This record gives sequence, C-alpha cells and structure tokens, in this order.
Amino acid sequence: MVQLTLPKNSKVNGKGRTHKAKAPANGHAPQYRNFKVYRYDPDTGDNPRVDTYEVDVSGVSMVLDALIKIKNETDAGLAFRRSCREGVCGSCAMNINGANTLACTKGMDECGSGDISVYPLPHQPVVKDLVTDLTKFYEQHAYIQPYLQAKDPEPKKEWLQSEEDRAKLDGLYECILCACCSTSCPSYWWNGDKNDPSTEYLGPAALLQAYRWVADSRDQMTNERLDKLEDDFKLYRCHTIMNCAQVCPKHLNPAKAIAEIKKLMVNRPEDRGSNAAERQAPKQTDSQPESAVSK
Repeated sequence: MVQLTLPKNSKVNGKGRTHKAKAPANGHAPQYRNFKVYRYDPDTGDNPRVDTYEVDVSGVSMVLDALIKIKNETDAGLAFRRSCREGVCGSCAMNINGANTLACTKGMDECGSGDISVYPLPHQPVVKDLVTDLTKFYEQHAYIQPYLQAKDPEPKKEWLQSEEDRAKLDGLYECILCACCSTSCPSYWWNGDKNDPSTEYLGPAALLQAYRWVADSRDQMTNERLDKLEDDFKLYRCHTIMNCAQVCPKHLNPAKAIAEIKKLMVNRPEDRGSNAAERQAPKQTDSQPESAVSK
C-alpha cells in the first residue's frame, strides 16, 4: 500500500468564513450561487480553510469571471493566477468541482445547480490560496529538452518538412503546459516529486512534449531522447488510467503519446538526417580489409 504523508498544517480546518453578496444596485433580480474556495496563507502558520462566497452570477458566464468578481467586490485578498482568459496560457488551471480544468473555459452552465468548489491543482505546493508552485513541473519539462536538435549543418533557410510529417504533430504541439494532466495522475502524485530526477516519473505533460520532439521528422536526436527516458521511473510509471486525457482542456491524449514512446523503446528508429547513412557505416581501419567494409 502506498502511504502519503501530508505536509504540516495541510489539513483543512472547519473555520471557513462566509461572505454574503452585496445587494444589486440596479434593482435586477439576482441569481445567487455559493462558491466554496480553498484559502491558505503559509505566512500566517494557520491550517487552510474553505470560505463560502455568495455571488450574484447573473451575467457571469465563466468560473474565472466569478472569481474576478469575488476579488473585485468581496475579498481583495483572494489569490489566483489568470492572464489570457481564452484557454491559451494555462495560467488559471485549478480544480473545479473535483476536476482539473481552466477557470476561463469552465462555463457556469457546466457546474450543475449546487455549490461550486474551487481548489488549487492537487499535489503541488500551495504558494497562496489557488496559486501553486510549479517549479518541479517546469524542471521536468526542461529535462526532455523541448527544442529542435539536429546533427546535420543548419540549412541556409529552414528545416523542411512534408505535409504528412507535419500532420504527425497534430495533437502534440497544442499543449499549453497548464499542468492539469500531470496533477490529475495518481502515479505522478506518488512518483513525480523525488529529489533525484533519475528516480522520478516525469508525468503526462512532460512525456507528451517528449514524444512531440521524437515524432518530429526534423529532429535528429531520437535515440538520444529515448535514452534519457529509459529507466524504471521516468516513463514506465504510467499505468494508462487515462485521467490525463479526461481532464486536458485542449482535448489532447498524453497517454497515447506515452504508449507511442514505449513502442519506440522496443523498435528503435534509425537516425534521421541526410548524413545518417554515413554516420551508421562502419569506418575502415588498418586492421579491417576493404572487402569487409563493402560487405
């Protein structure tokens, strides 16, 4: 059995506060919804609590809009990240009604009729309230070296790619690194935060990006990339429970990408590049006759 030890002062206490909505100024009929929001400030030394905010949601279409309304009208101390409000930046990733998602794309009509719970992403250190520390997540992304690498000399204009090869990247490059998938994965909770990077599971987001570069026809470091993933933890702690694909706000499938990497581990591809044949050919030496090279 896996045993998880919770950090000190991490248990939610029962001292949450209730904030009533202000009466509407223009006399319209209000539509009240209760938002139960996780609150935690490590500087106080207190345990986290869950505050209840009564919000008039008439005219509010997205959960992020409701949180902004709470911050503007009720509690200026509420902390959360947000930027683009278009589902592009991934800043407002959080756990809403028990599922990881983006607050800016989570519609109020998707939240049912009861209270709406809003928590930070699971298994991440909380900086304050709904803001989590994603340092480890970004370190794991950096580990897979998410950029084009080639052995051939750089072309004068650009690296060319056929339409067919470009189509292979669909469903991979769209990742916005919101961390919804990795923080929904139980295997990542148990194996993704080791102090030694060589013994930690990299998680769905990093592995999706790893396959994005392995699958890129212009990249010529495929086998070197696979070597960096081949151990008991980095790749093979994925048990394909599909939480990652279920919560991805961009509708990607990290589990499928991980499965493709596992297949490539068994059937290693040949090196790519115009000089690949030359690199793979055995070199002639003084002790090796020319006939042996030609064979």
